[in-house]
Amino acid sequence: MDLIPVVMSGGSGSRLWPQSRSLYPKQFLPLVNEHTMLQNTVTRLDGLDSVSAPMVIANEEHRFLVAEQFRQMGRKASAIILEPVGRNTAPAVALAALKALKICHGDTEARSSFNEQDDPLLLILAADHVINDVKVFHQAVEAALPAARDGKLVTFGIVPTHPETGYGYIKALNHKDTKIQSSFGKENSVSPCLRGKPSCMPVEEFVEKPDLETAQGYLASGDYYWNSGMFLFKASRYLEELNKFRPDILEACQKAMEIQNADLDFVRLDEPAFKACPDESIDYAVMEKTTDAVVIPLDAGWSDVGSWTSLADISEKDEAGNSTLGDVLLHDTRNTYVRSEKKLIATVGVDDLVITESDDAILVAHKDRVQDVKKIVDRLKAENRPEVKLHRKVYRPWGAYDSIDMGERFQVKRITVKPGAQLSLQMHHHRAEHWIVVKGTALITNGDQEILLTENQSTYIPIGAVHRLENPGKFDLELVEVQSGGYLGEDDIVRFEDTYGRA
Repeated sequence: MDLIPVVMSGGSGSRLWPQSRSLYPKQFLPLVNEHTMLQNTVTRLDGLDSVSAPMVIANEEHRFLVAEQFRQMGRKASAIILEPVGRNTAPAVALAALKALKICHGDTEARSSFNEQDDPLLLILAADHVINDVKVFHQAVEAALPAARDGKLVTFGIVPTHPETGYGYIKALNHKDTKIQSSFGKENSVSPCLRGKPSCMPVEEFVEKPDLETAQGYLASGDYYWNSGMFLFKASRYLEELNKFRPDILEACQKAMEIQNADLDFVRLDEPAFKACPDESIDYAVMEKTTDAVVIPLDAGWSDVGSWTSLADISEKDEAGNSTLGDVLLHDTRNTYVRSEKKLIATVGVDDLVITESDDAILVAHKDRVQDVKKIVDRLKAENRPEVKLHRKVYRPWGAYDSIDMGERFQVKRITVKPGAQLSLQMHHHRAEHWIVVKGTALITNGDQEILLTENQSTYIPIGAVHRLENPGKFDLELVEVQSGGYLGEDDIVRFEDTYGRA
């Protein structure tokens, strides 16, 4: 029986602004090491037995980010399912289950009967979590496999290290007779299954985020675990339970998958059908209602990196409790997280702050107020400011561009084109462009001419001229583009041909 990891990659990560943007959210960022959160999630699976290529559920706007990050790893996804709109986790997992059944049966239509014995196991993972102890994570997955094969819906409960009010909790049935040391050195009453090989326990209930006093009681009882949002079950069993409790969600997902279209490495859904799907989490739709939910404890240094303070908590610290990244100078500074990407950041006489800088924005916040970063994001949305959506450097399927300067009637970009990639055949109504090759070789269509340019050579694209840029070489092509004209917006592009299927 195949084990197919399903990586949920649809979040926006607004509490990690300014690094995380709606069109470039936290799962695509290297926040904890040189790899992105998505890449860490995928490579964390290495070493598990009988694991198939992962499936990714992503926002349609992020499709090329997912594909590029897999390309950088030298891997392929079994499928990248694109949601035209977000509809929460219950529909997303349903899409994955339907697609997994089709993959495992020759990609024929998913059947109406979901009680097959040879259907795949789905390991549902978030793309933006941190798990420090991969070995313990593998042990928990392997220990959960028998229950999942037996038709149980397994959830992974994080052994709590403190009375957290920001997470939902899972109550397991009455296992508080053994005390152990968690990996964080704090003694808790937890299940004896954490001694050696863990085992699954029936779920008594799922509970909402508690207040502090309630969370302290949960911690003391030893019966409660943080709800990680990670699951393991057979594709057929999930669909069977979804059909029992929320047939409307299943029906909408089946209709959306019926008219799916293959587009490069992507699976596109029928947009009207999926938009009609109810918005519901897997917890509310299935896990809180099923009688077959079981929980397996996981004590592996887990974090959902939901805020700057949670990122600071898992970062290496100096003797004064500071965490730094990039070009940073500290003086008389304590318990502060400082992240620099482009500029030198110096601090003097500050405590308990988060300071982070991106190419076009700086955030300074007290650690006790980082949850309010979302309010800044809401204001940026209300004012329709670009800093809420994009970084100055914007990634495209063919490469990237960095807007390095802008003024009245002009804009300067540095453009990078990957080997073998090409931009669309296009024209502009309101701007002319001048291209200067800095590195590599450019094959350029300019009107009725085809030109090959090398370093230090240039060409001029008049307003209205049909043009295209291509990298025929084996190394990145870099050039400087100077735009001039009365309107320089990205929507002044008329595409005639496009390798990547864009409108």
